[in-house]
Parts: sequence; structure tokens; C-alpha cells
Amino acid sequence: DAICNFVICNDSSLRSQPIIFNPDFFVEKLRHEKPEVFTELVVSNITRLIDLPGAELAQLMGEEDPKLPGANSTASGFFRSLMSLKRKEKGVVFGSPLTEEGIAQVSQLIEYLHKNLRAEGLFRVPGNSIRQQILKDALNSGTDIDLDSGEFHSNDVATLLKMFLGELPEPLLTHKHFHAHLKIADLTLFDEKGNKTSTPDKERQIEALQLLFLILPAPNRSLLKLLLDLLYQTAKKQDKNKMSAHNLALMFAPHILWPRNVTANDLQENITKLNNGVTFMIKHSQKLFKAPAYIRECARLHYLGSRAHTSKDDLDLLTSPSSKELQPLKSQKRSRLDTCHQEETQQRTEEALKELFRHVHNMPDSAKKKKLIRQFNKHPAALTPGSDVPTSPAPRRTRSRSFSGLIKRKVLGTPVILERKSRDATPEPERVSKENVHLLQKCGSPAHVSQAKLKSLEGRKEESCRRMRAHLLSKDSSSL
Repeated sequence: DAICNFVICNDSSLRSQPIIFNPDFFVEKLRHEKPEVFTELVVSNITRLIDLPGAELAQLMGEEDPKLPGANSTASGFFRSLMSLKRKEKGVVFGSPLTEEGIAQVSQLIEYLHKNLRAEGLFRVPGNSIRQQILKDALNSGTDIDLDSGEFHSNDVATLLKMFLGELPEPLLTHKHFHAHLKIADLTLFDEKGNKTSTPDKERQIEALQLLFLILPAPNRSLLKLLLDLLYQTAKKQDKNKMSAHNLALMFAPHILWPRNVTANDLQENITKLNNGVTFMIKHSQKLFKAPAYIRECARLHYLGSRAHTSKDDLDLLTSPSSKELQPLKSQKRSRLDTCHQEETQQRTEEALKELFRHVHNMPDSAKKKKLIRQFNKHPAALTPGSDVPTSPAPRRTRSRSFSGLIKRKVLGTPVILERKSRDATPEPERVSKENVHLLQKCGSPAHVSQAKLKSLEGRKEESCRRMRAHLLSKDSSSL
């Protein structure tokens, strides 16, 4: 399987075409570059779905030779001997281990059968043995074959395809996966009380097959996909060819799943499971070659994820030149996220201050309210929400404790305006004294206070001061 192909296109008319993204790109990259890490990831999820004892798990991982049915049987029937003799006659394609060259030759047969799926009894009715031998020799020698010339019949080609699969040294799904397929066939649904039922759990079966196909050898996986696609399209035209998915499974299960050199008697207990398993693969073939979403995410994080999600091997990848180019992009994205977060926080804070400011101004007059307002005044930034809140009608009343203030209250009998300088650099609003409140209550507002009344007020103040000075001078002269 090729991971990726880079093509430089000089045709301007094709540059605007959309780029097709392969969602399994990182899965294939991890499978080719780090097969041990990939296998451990997939097998750990397989054991989550099906129960594999230690020996069967070791066989799946290739650590032990698979123990297959009929391996210890003393019976040596004619069928088993004949199959062994056939496989000894190895050719370039037929009888040899599966290679990319062999798949390229056999793919011609599959492509031809896709065009001739309406033949009744396809894969069940045998073809002509002479024509099959001619076609077999041509494939082994690597000569070009024109299957559309009309020299060969579709039944000849279909039978030759089954022959090719049957002469492989091991089944297409390999010996070490045999016990795992038996366990997948046992995956059933549970009832409300947690007891197993007889209804197959299709979702878990599909997921388990997806994982199991990921760890097949690359040539086996490629040919399996081509074959299951063909059988799926054949079953869709069963009204013409009379071959359902179950009928096709009976034809192909011995070639792609059964262990080699075994008979039907060796598989009496499991033959129904195996046939049903192949039927299930044909019906759901369009879903089985997609990696599960969590495998795709783990593979992506292995290469592009943060340090929190990566292992020690991943840290080496992060220091590669390609990963260094990604760092500025990540930092820019992170800074934009931080700016947006700060703006959102500032907006929430301002809204909360506005609400608090409204609540304080709506409180009844009390010492606590005055204290809260003084705290707002100490922080000018906190006054921003108060711009759209009306100020309290009750002015702050101050009281002077100085000696001169005491004399003025004794003489005048009414408080006067006292000016207080702000302790801070920012100017505070003017304080309204009791006298000004008295004038406001009489006149309604400062705009209604006439100039004459203000002059009379100032005259009374000066007259009272003269009287006080005269009184103090008379007391001093009498004491002398």
C-alpha cells in the first residue's frame, strides 16, 4: 500500500480541482513507519472486543505457531493428500506466496468478472478445464491476456479465481487470525439483565473485523478488498445470477478462511460459524476497510498531537523539521485564542460591575451604602458602569469639627458650605452642605437661586463675623 503520492501538475485546468484527503493517511503512515506501535494499538482494542486467552493472543501476534483443527489428527484422507500435492507444484502466480505481482495478474480476472456478473451460477458452475489451463499458463508466464476477445467464458474465469485462492500456501485471512474470527462470530447482544442473547451484535462485529483487517499483511489486505468488492457486487445481482451472499460464502469460505489441509469433518463444530462469518463480510464489505474513528485519532495524535498525548517516540517526531514549521502556526493560534478569552472575560466583568453599581444606588440611604459608594469612587475604572446609571438624589452631608466651624454654627445657627480638597489626584464631585440643601429645598434647584439672595447671604455672614470680633474684643478689654 502506498502511503502517499506526490504529483507535480503543470496543467492549469487541473489545479482548481479539489484535493481528496485520505482520512486513513496517518493510520497507513503509522502502520508502515512503526509497525510494532501500530500492532500494539490495534491488538489492544481487539482484546477489548473479544476474549482471547494467552495462547490465542500469542498466535494472533505471531509469537507462537497457530494450533489449527485437524493438525493432530492421524487421519490422512485422499482429499488432504491431493491438496498437499497440488501446492507443491508452485508457479510464478499459482501456488506461490501472495505477492504484488501475483495480485496484479489476478486483478485482470476480477476486473473481467465485474463486467460479467449476470451469468447464472457464477462461481458455482465449473468452466472448461482446457480453457482454464490455457489461462493459468498465461498468467504464470506473465503474458498479456485479452479476456474480452470472447475466447474465455465468465465461468472459466470465476473457477480459475477460486483455484488461485485455493492454491495459496495459507488462506487469505491467514492461519494466525483463525481463532479471532471464531470469537467474532460469537459476538452477540445482551438483554436488559446483562445476559447474552442469540442476536448477533453487528456493530461490534464490524468494529472487530475493521481492526483485524488492519493487521493483515499488505498483499492479503489488498486482494481481500478486491475480492469482497466483487462478491458484494455479485450478490447485488442475485436476481440474475442466482448467487446470494450466503451461496457465495459457501463457495469461498474454504479458500479464504478455512485452514489448509483440513476437511469439513475437522471443522464440524465451527463450519457454520465460518460460513456465516464470510457471509457477514460480503454483506458489510463496504465498511470493513475503514479504520475506526478512535484509531484514526490516535494515529493523528501520534504525529501532530500535543506532548500531553504523545509518548517518548512522539517527542522525537516533534523535533523534526516538519514539526518545527508547525510551531509558529500553533503559537499564533494560541495567542488568538488567549486574546478572545481575555476580551470575553473583560466584557463579563464590566457587565457584573454595572449590575453591582445599579444595585448599590437602588439601596436605601444608610452607612453601608455610603461606604460602598466611597469604594467605587476610589477606583475610577469602576465608575464606567455608572455612566448609564442615575446618581443618587441624596447628597453627601459633611460635618466640620474645626474650631472656626464650631464658632460659625454657634453664631449663625445654620451650617455653611465647606469645601474639602480631594485626597487623590482625580477631582471628586462637589459636596453639598446643609445650607445648600436648605436653599435647594426652598428654590427647587440651583438655577432658581437669585443673585440677590446670594448677596444677602454673604452680607449676613460678614455681619456675624464683625459681631463675633467685637464680642471677643470686649471680653479681652474687660479681663484687662
